[in-house]
Amino acid sequence: MAEEKKEVHRTKRIFVNNIDTYSSKYIAKFLSTCIAGQSLEEVDAAVDDEDKPIQEPSLRDGTFQVVGTVGTKEGNEDTFALEQYSSSNREELLLRLLECDVVVYNISENATPELIDEATWALTAIHAQMDGWTSQKMFILVSSVMTWALSTSDDPELPFTEDDYRKKKPHPNFKEHTNLEKLLLKLGKVKKSKLTCYVVAAGLQYGMGENMFHFFFKASWQGQFAKVPIFGRGTNVIPTVHINDLAGVIQNVIDHKPKMHYFLAVDDSNNTYEDIVKAISHALGPGKINTVPKEEAYITKALTSSVLDYFSVNLRIEPALIKESFNLRWVSEAGIVENISAVVEEYKKLRHLLPVTICLMGPPAVGKSTVAEKLCKHYKLHHIKIKDIIDEKLAFLEDGLNVGLESEAEDSVSSTQDLLNALKDNMTQNDGRLEDLYVNRILRDKLNSKQCRNQGYVLDGYPKTYIQAKDLFYEQEMESMYSPTSKIPMYNKKIIPEFVFSLEASDNFLTERVQNLPESLVEKMHYRRDEFLRRLEKYREMNVEDETVLNYFDELEIHPEHIDVEYTAVVEKIMKVVGSPRNYGPTPEEKEAQDRRMAKERQHTTALEAAENKRRKAAIAAKMTAQLDEWNRHVAEVKRQEYELQEARSIPLRNYLMQYVMPTLTKGMVECSKAKPHDPVDFLAEYLLRDTSQD
Repeated sequence: MAEEKKEVHRTKRIFVNNIDTYSSKYIAKFLSTCIAGQSLEEVDAAVDDEDKPIQEPSLRDGTFQVVGTVGTKEGNEDTFALEQYSSSNREELLLRLLECDVVVYNISENATPELIDEATWALTAIHAQMDGWTSQKMFILVSSVMTWALSTSDDPELPFTEDDYRKKKPHPNFKEHTNLEKLLLKLGKVKKSKLTCYVVAAGLQYGMGENMFHFFFKASWQGQFAKVPIFGRGTNVIPTVHINDLAGVIQNVIDHKPKMHYFLAVDDSNNTYEDIVKAISHALGPGKINTVPKEEAYITKALTSSVLDYFSVNLRIEPALIKESFNLRWVSEAGIVENISAVVEEYKKLRHLLPVTICLMGPPAVGKSTVAEKLCKHYKLHHIKIKDIIDEKLAFLEDGLNVGLESEAEDSVSSTQDLLNALKDNMTQNDGRLEDLYVNRILRDKLNSKQCRNQGYVLDGYPKTYIQAKDLFYEQEMESMYSPTSKIPMYNKKIIPEFVFSLEASDNFLTERVQNLPESLVEKMHYRRDEFLRRLEKYREMNVEDETVLNYFDELEIHPEHIDVEYTAVVEKIMKVVGSPRNYGPTPEEKEAQDRRMAKERQHTTALEAAENKRRKAAIAAKMTAQLDEWNRHVAEVKRQEYELQEARSIPLRNYLMQYVMPTLTKGMVECSKAKPHDPVDFLAEYLLRDTSQD
């Protein structure tokens, strides 16, 4: 038998508005990877998509051709979009819309009145042009479940479905959304063969780096609160949908062209506001929540009023129609709470939130703590110093006993008291120091904390020996997975440092550095001469053995970077090896302070440059004045010398004239004066001629 031929579907050109915003961006990105007609195929539950090789989609393999508008075309264009438009000219935009088979207008999240007006215009303008079309076009409006926010039911536990469409009542701030939905469904009935219209009312969207729920993810990841706040009671049910599942619904609408024209795009979860925040807090943060008045969100500027509107919705919705009509390949069918681990990993990956874990080794007084503080400030890491974490643990245990005696279970209180007593007894027996067993236990708990697992840490000068390192990073749960013949020690990959730096310096350099330290710091760091030399000698002895702490990391193929502090800019060298920070940038407050500092520095620099320019101009003017004075003096001197030279050269001539010419000439002029002839010059000439003849 001949093989059954697979139906080939013509690819479609799809327009999506505002593809540089969260919701539209990921809808467009998802659609750009979809092959036309792909969702018409039945989903094979037995096939594991993760085992399939990932192929980069291209126009040649029949994927949708996605185009869209952006706020600005500055910077790199998104590779998933075939074309991007930034012009605000509606005539030009209409031409672009008419080139497309499908127009998707997304007004589901934070839609401004201007955006709703643009979507209304686009719908009516396209509808007015349909008479000349030779093929059918599709208009999909991605709206919000907020158009159902005030809907009521006789049975509060009974979920809403699309069948309840005529009963729905919008939130006061979403009436324009509802009006646009009605207009679209009305115009879609005119000529379905030319223009078919659909509404997809989306739940609150999550996933792919987060948008609406981002505050709770960020606050938990940063450890900003001891208890993550919930603004309001938190008992309301919030309809949600993963952004890729929403995009999957739109894909199915495009492929199936269903007879129904209104769809509710939500998952099966029906989680409460409290359930969602609690799950985020447990997965990323302290694991605790705190219900606070809604008004605190305005005071702290944690959430905007529009976002609070979304979090106030209380709806139970069942996505019956999309399950009956479509072949959805769900990403998160059970909802955000059930899939929180995957959502958190997605969030970290998309936000590039990876921990930076560093271990600094080196002899006493080499500068480990100073370097660690600078690294923690630059990378926003946690500075792990053994004394500090021991004090922190003791205080935590004591607070736990003092605060929770009544509320804690008896066994928990007893175990806390036992641990506290054991730590204090051990310190008493060892002159205030803890044995390695307890130190490693406390430090292991710290490295496993959410703060260190999220942001990372700088481990300052510990472990000091191979045995300490092996015990600290040992992972008992993985013992069964290790081969007995393996030469690599068992270790916990979740807490092991990614970078190990060994700061090195000569004994003379370290001794001289200690001698130049202030007395107060010498006392604090226990750097008295005899004590310091004893510690330095002990460090040297521990690091000439075969099994040193650096050998331990070498065995794990985490090769330490050796840095000579005498000849190297240590912090700059480490930053070059580690690379850029992998967490959030500065907070708005830090950014404001940074801007003020930079403005002050610019002002100071400008003032210095102005002063320098003024000084330079004054110097140039003074130099020019001096040069002019020197020039004038030179010219005067030249003129004087020329005058004296001319005077010296004229003396023989004057003497000659006075001796031979002037006496006769004088007599002639006297005679001319007496005679007063008609022509004095002729008279004088004849007189001189006669006088010459007589001589």
